[in-house]
Amino acid sequence: MSSHYDLHCHSTASDGNLSPTQLISRAHQQGVTHLALTDHDTTQGLAEAAIAAAEFKLNLIPGIEISTTWHSHSLHIVGLNFNPLDSGLQAGIKNLQNTRVERAQKIAEKLAKKHIPDAYAAVCKAAASGMITRSHFADFLLKQHHVDTQQEAFDRYLGQGKPAYVSTHWASLEEAIGWITQAGGVAVLAHPMRYKLSANWMNRLLSHFKEVGGMAVEIVTGRSSVDEIKQLELYLKRYELHGSVGSDFHSSTNQWVELGRLKSIPERIKPVWELFSA
Repeated sequence: MSSHYDLHCHSTASDGNLSPTQLISRAHQQGVTHLALTDHDTTQGLAEAAIAAAEFKLNLIPGIEISTTWHSHSLHIVGLNFNPLDSGLQAGIKNLQNTRVERAQKIAEKLAKKHIPDAYAAVCKAAASGMITRSHFADFLLKQHHVDTQQEAFDRYLGQGKPAYVSTHWASLEEAIGWITQAGGVAVLAHPMRYKLSANWMNRLLSHFKEVGGMAVEIVTGRSSVDEIKQLELYLKRYELHGSVGSDFHSSTNQWVELGRLKSIPERIKPVWELFSA
């Protein structure tokens, strides 16, 4: 059987709607042979996922999606194939987890000023022991009938410049990539087209990313167009970076994004998994 990789997805350990076990089962059903669980700023779901992966004979690659700030841009760095027990990594993401709690409290306070009370208790309950994300607040606003869609929650309340937006300073690129590489992993720039950077800013980012130890870029995501992949191919060749693929799957109710439903990496781009054995 040929290998089928999906190296970016989320479980209930952050803002996904499937448990790690359910996620592994669904990935197996979709024909995925190699899966990375990359929850936001946590490795909490990996132990459960590993048990399920052994049952389904699926290759689980330890993963994480780390929040960073670079020149006022919020960027995500995916870590792949690292030691989840590394003390430096765990200390680093513990700080980010504390930042997430502080941000959630501030978002709830801003919503309360807009006569929307009790948000913090609700999102804590929804997240359980997982990471609290803005998606939890969007779900809360939807369930309380303040908005009609999750996207409307971001457009009206949670997005940048909106009433409940909280500007947050995350880890630096150097810190995030350092945590990943010292744990034996590979640092990947997640969904670069989502940041809507100009060509000049993209070149600055990729140059700095490689300079501080980044080795790969997500060239294929669950929403990538052919034109976007071609554009990223030029960047990856220019900076001699490997390519990664990841659906960024969050929800079983989203018909547009599915585990393993991904276009192929262009033939002239080296896949990130070639770095794993190294």
